[in-house]
Amino acid sequence: MAPLGLSALRNRLRRRPRPQPWTAPEASWTRPFGLGWQKPYSVRYASNLDDGPWHGMPLGGFGAGCIGRSPRGDFNLWHLDGGEHWYGTIPDSQFAVWERNGDTCRAHALATAPDGDASLPDQDNPLSAWSWYPASTEEVETGQYAARYPLSWSHYSGVFAAEITCEAFSPILPGDYQRTSYPLAVFRWQLRNPTSEPLELSLLLSWRNMVGWFTNTDASAEVHFRDDGSPEHNYAPAIASGEGQRNRAVDQPGLTGLLLEGRESSPIAEGEGQWCLALPDDLEAVQVMRCSRWDPSGDGAELWETFAAEGRIPESDNDRASRPGEQASAAIAVKMTLAPGECREIPVVISWDLPVTSFASGIQDLRRYTDFFAADGRQAVNLAAEALRDWRDWRQQIDQWQAPVLERRQLPENLRMALFNELYDLASGGSLWTAARPGDPVGRFGVLECVDYAWYESLDVRLYGSFALLQLWPELDKAVLRSFARAIPASDATQRPIGWYFTQGRGRVEADRKVEGATPHDLGAPNEEPFDATNYTAYQDCNLWKDLASDYVLQVWRTFLLAPTGEDLNFLAECWPAAVQALRYLKRFDINNDGLPDNGGAPDQTFDDWPLKGVSAYCGALWIAALEAALAMAQRLQLELGLETSQDQHDFSQWLEQSRSNFDKLLWNGEFYRIDAESGTPVVMADQLCGDFYARLLKLPAVVSEANSRSTLRAVKEACFERFDGGRLGVANGLRRDGTPLDPDGTHPLEVWTGINFGLASYYRLMGEKDTAEAICSSVVNQVYSGGLQFRTPEAITAVKTFRACHYLRAMAIWGLWATDTDWARIPGAAQPAFPSR
Repeated sequence: MAPLGLSALRNRLRRRPRPQPWTAPEASWTRPFGLGWQKPYSVRYASNLDDGPWHGMPLGGFGAGCIGRSPRGDFNLWHLDGGEHWYGTIPDSQFAVWERNGDTCRAHALATAPDGDASLPDQDNPLSAWSWYPASTEEVETGQYAARYPLSWSHYSGVFAAEITCEAFSPILPGDYQRTSYPLAVFRWQLRNPTSEPLELSLLLSWRNMVGWFTNTDASAEVHFRDDGSPEHNYAPAIASGEGQRNRAVDQPGLTGLLLEGRESSPIAEGEGQWCLALPDDLEAVQVMRCSRWDPSGDGAELWETFAAEGRIPESDNDRASRPGEQASAAIAVKMTLAPGECREIPVVISWDLPVTSFASGIQDLRRYTDFFAADGRQAVNLAAEALRDWRDWRQQIDQWQAPVLERRQLPENLRMALFNELYDLASGGSLWTAARPGDPVGRFGVLECVDYAWYESLDVRLYGSFALLQLWPELDKAVLRSFARAIPASDATQRPIGWYFTQGRGRVEADRKVEGATPHDLGAPNEEPFDATNYTAYQDCNLWKDLASDYVLQVWRTFLLAPTGEDLNFLAECWPAAVQALRYLKRFDINNDGLPDNGGAPDQTFDDWPLKGVSAYCGALWIAALEAALAMAQRLQLELGLETSQDQHDFSQWLEQSRSNFDKLLWNGEFYRIDAESGTPVVMADQLCGDFYARLLKLPAVVSEANSRSTLRAVKEACFERFDGGRLGVANGLRRDGTPLDPDGTHPLEVWTGINFGLASYYRLMGEKDTAEAICSSVVNQVYSGGLQFRTPEAITAVKTFRACHYLRAMAIWGLWATDTDWARIPGAAQPAFPSR
């Protein structure tokens, strides 16, 4: 046999055995490319956010800002300003492929035809010269979209002769408090020639220069109340503000690409920085072309004509600054020839360096990734270079941490899919992750309750939703709880109107923003001073809530006891004074000295549109569990650190004895627990024993007997699940024992809350009722992921196919099911130290 030349050997090595037809990876959410929904869920209240069903998996690190690419191929989610939401298609920010197969050429931008350009709303038929990818129909698929966070795949079929797949991801790695913060996305293009003749291919990436866009131009961020009584602030980003933008080619070892820049302040301001589009500099047998500037406000022919004809783009390196009113896009393309059977892999990186996030006038923070890169807004190239160097290792680590969930085939595939995909909210839920500082070794962290209720880390919500953070990034969970520990002793006598009273027609009722010793509902909002100005929500007077102190104590003990990094006595000691103060404050609401705090008649717990009066099952059970947790804390701190906790132990023991002696006496009706002791409301409250769930989960003495627990769970299952739309939707919050509504026009009782359902399912699983747990979770997951709610999971869905409060934090409670099904099986990486070497 004659020796092979180098080029012939390279071609032979690139060839692979013919692969099987592409199938979506296991435990991924899939959708035919570009296929619409016949009847997706729609918003319940007109003032709440509803962008429609075209949401895909977000890309970008926690607190770094993120972008989203939908199942129809368009980039349309731009959460790049901390805590703010902007949604809309930018058509010229897109990939495209050109192919020549013999005498036939074809080229398509890899998204379906856009309805418009969200940055240029007056422009009709944007980029009319471009050819867009055909959407799937019910009869014919043109590709598939799949997602298993932090991985997504776009597979294109039946249009090009080549087999084309794009895998996209960011380095979301449990226990890695560096790379998980990176503002970048890797696109791993896999191109294969399945024909018997050579194929010419060209892969194009075009991107708009958005430097300067994502900052609020309304310095007042005026607050007003929605029709549901909740506050919101005005957000007016500088979309399409292009003056001073410039694009230029960039080359350095390991990278060739384009750098998109803008005007710089000194010091750098929010929204300022860079974007980078990058390819490896060592791709063999390819031609790389760069166009540093083209105008996306016209028909796009200046870029598209030569690309569609020859797979080329006009090359330029024009870095002039844009004038007022101008838009500047840049493009990079790589052209190659594939021999029959040849496969090529082309990694493309998009990185952004927008290091500052601003809040109230003059208040700002640096993002977490600036602990590892300079905070000058000039690090996009360095971020991209690290990604091109390390993406294979990151990808391998993702496989490793996902393996235990994938291999847990005792869990239905749809639930394993949801375990991964509900983590999306840590990136796109308006997450804030600051640079480290004294007392905050991994920075301060927070996720919004949701985009509609835009305040950070609502404590009653994260009682459920923080199960994911605890098990995968425990140091971030500790960071949140430390922030609450600092907030509990604080006070703010600023008077604010309480929104609920407006909805009841009761006029203006005001209350202090924050009372000393009261556990705050949240850590503040992005339009003020998060972490320092807490208790932002004013729908209710949260100083009067009867669950928050218990929620805090239970979460502290849970994180101490069950974090995969092991017990941290220093963390426990840091949180202890606030825990004591919180419980003593809540005890003031024990009106009749029976040991149990009394609800006040206005909604004063997580079901904040549902009035409770007197002792309630929900708040009372949480209180008993929290007292048990506080006693366990006190004993450990005294025995192991020598802290003097004797008086606290004495008081908590006395309160606990009183509470236990009265809880059943006041609330048990022989089958389940009454919702409260005084209102006479005849409903089965689904989550009445959340406190018992937490006590058993933390191996504390149970709140109620096993017989009463099982009887209650049976009543909840029958009344609120099986008799509510046949269990198709999930568990309703509260119904009569026969499954009928007390008030057909009620709000919270007739809603199915996704996170409450996942928490309740975890309770069933803990009690050994696996089938019921999985049935509840499956009902909710199927509604969310078939109803156009993927990657924007709401707080609530209804039987008339409406939803409320999308991008909701509580839904990550599905990780409670993982904990109870596997007895807290560890996810690889989560237990590693927070400060590995760089």
